[in-house]
Amino acid sequence: MKKIGLLGCGVMGTQIALAIDSGKIPGILTHVYDDSKEASSALVSKLKNKPEIVENSHLLSSHSVNIVVEAASQNAVRDDGLSILQNKRDFMIMSVGALLDESIYDILYDACDHFKKTIYLPSGAIAGLDGLKSIKDELDSVSITTTKHPRSLKGAKFFESSEINLDSLDSSTIIFEGTARDAVMLFPANINVAALVSLSGIGSDKTSVKIIADPNTDKNTHHIEAIGKSGKMTFTIENTPDPQNPKTSRLAILSAIETLRKYCSDDIQIGT
Repeated sequence: MKKIGLLGCGVMGTQIALAIDSGKIPGILTHVYDDSKEASSALVSKLKNKPEIVENSHLLSSHSVNIVVEAASQNAVRDDGLSILQNKRDFMIMSVGALLDESIYDILYDACDHFKKTIYLPSGAIAGLDGLKSIKDELDSVSITTTKHPRSLKGAKFFESSEINLDSLDSSTIIFEGTARDAVMLFPANINVAALVSLSGIGSDKTSVKIIADPNTDKNTHHIEAIGKSGKMTFTIENTPDPQNPKTSRLAILSAIETLRKYCSDDIQIGT
C-alpha cells in the first residue's frame, strides 16, 4: 500500500485523513504535520491508525512516504514543494494558486523532470478540466464567474485595501473583476478554482475572473465559459459549502479524496 504524508491538519486535511483511515483511500497515513501542534494532535486523536506527528514540515518527505498531500496554504507549497520533490516524493497540491507565481511553477516543473516525480492537482470545486485541457491550444477566451455568500469571502487580502463592507451587502454585488492572476493573489483561500482553470487553459493573464458576493445564496457557484476554434464550452457548478469551513466547497474535499484514491489504486481509471 502507498504511504502518505499529510501537510496541513485543518478541515480538508482531516477529511482526507479520515478517508484514508476508513479504507476509502487504499493507502496508509504514516506522517502528518501542521504549524499548529494542537491541530495535528486533534486530527490524530480521531484516527484508529495513528500516524507520527513530525516536528517540521520538511521531515514529512524525509520519511519513506510515496506522496505528500498539501492541505495547508499557498505558503506551504512555496516553502516545501521543492524539498518534497528533491526527496523523490510525489506531491499533491490543494492550494493551486501558488503555481500562478511563475517562479514557483518553473522551479517545481523542473524538479518534477529532474527527480522523475509527479505533482497532482485535483479538480477541486469545479468540473470540465478534461475538456479545457483537450482544447487548450485552440482557445480564444476563458472566463469564470464565482458567486459566494459574503461569509465565504471574509478575511481575503482583497479587503485590506477595499472599502467594501461584506456585512452591509443586502443584494448580489460584483466585488472583483480582473485576471485570474490578480484574483488568486487577492483571494488566496477563496478562488483556487481560477488557478485550475488557468493552468488547464490559456493562462492566468488571459483568463477573466468575476467574483460576486451574494448574501441570499447558500451555494458556492462557478460558471465557466470557454470559446475557441472547436466551439464553445460552458459549465455551471453549484456547490454546497463545507459546514466546517464555508470558504471551501464540499466538492473540493471529495475531489482531493478521489484523486488520492486513484493514486493509491490499481483499477480502471476514468478521464484524465
